[in-house]
Amino acid sequence: MTSPGKPAANRANALASTGPRTVGGKARAAQNARRHGLSVPALSDPLLSKAADALATELAGGPANADIRELARNAATAVLEVGRIRAARHQLLFKAMDDAEWDTHANRQAKDRVVFRCARGAGALTPMPRQVVEYVYSRPEGAEKFAMILEERRSELLALDRYERRALSRRKFAIRALDEARRLATST
Repeated sequence: MTSPGKPAANRANALASTGPRTVGGKARAAQNARRHGLSVPALSDPLLSKAADALATELAGGPANADIRELARNAATAVLEVGRIRAARHQLLFKAMDDAEWDTHANRQAKDRVVFRCARGAGALTPMPRQVVEYVYSRPEGAEKFAMILEERRSELLALDRYERRALSRRKFAIRALDEARRLATST
């Protein structure tokens, strides 16, 4: 049994957590699913649809009945979905790796604090010490940079992993269904 104040507290909490209230906040929230376009089916893209048709024809293996052609199209679409997700991950990681000016948000803030501290202590027109200038213009490189990118993009990479797991599962079941239909067609 709940206490008498519990329903009132639940109502008050619900009123405080109803999502964005401003026009800008609502506009941003409306675009959440469009960040990378992976929630849109591959067949909605005309180029991917043509690629799915070509791959489905190859998977169906020449003349096949309508059921096998449909199962081959499902398998081809699932294969293309996995490829789209992996390409999105590659783009996310290597766009940052290719950017010579890339630095983590925390590093940029720390460098800004050092510059402000030096400017405040020595005056805005006084040249910065050489060590401060070298620190401000330093950027991570190589494996260190890649590790920092992975850490900073963790939530996006986890989202891509969830998309990929679902796509791999769809691909596995589509291929199993296609194989089973082929087996049944050849046995009859």
